[in-house]
Amino acid sequence: QVQLVESGGDLVQAGGSLTLSCAVSGRFFSINTMGWYRQAPGKQRELVASITSGGSTNYDDSVKGRFTISRDNAKNTVYLQMNSLKPEDTGLYYCNANVRAFEYSSAAFSYWGQGTQVAVSS
Repeated sequence: QVQLVESGGDLVQAGGSLTLSCAVSGRFFSINTMGWYRQAPGKQRELVASITSGGSTNYDDSVKGRFTISRDNAKNTVYLQMNSLKPEDTGLYYCNANVRAFEYSSAAFSYWGQGTQVAVSS
């Protein structure tokens, strides 16, 4: 069974920084794309940033230049460095991983963490 555990959420003032971490554990062959999503109260979950196994990244326009996603493939961990935080960055941040279960099959499955809360005060 694959599990994702996020950490690093906190309450910070506007302009501050936080780093989120998400560790993937369990039995699997490899991890493809990993990403961070957020859900603000009353809104739909949205993609914040993603990173492929080769290191290619993608960011939502609202976080470009402020957030940096990275991964440590040896540790099966993805990070989100968040700088210059704004009140509109407040939300529950979820980690997602597209996991390939077996070497003999290219089939992959999407897994989610439980979320870590980020609150930015003005």
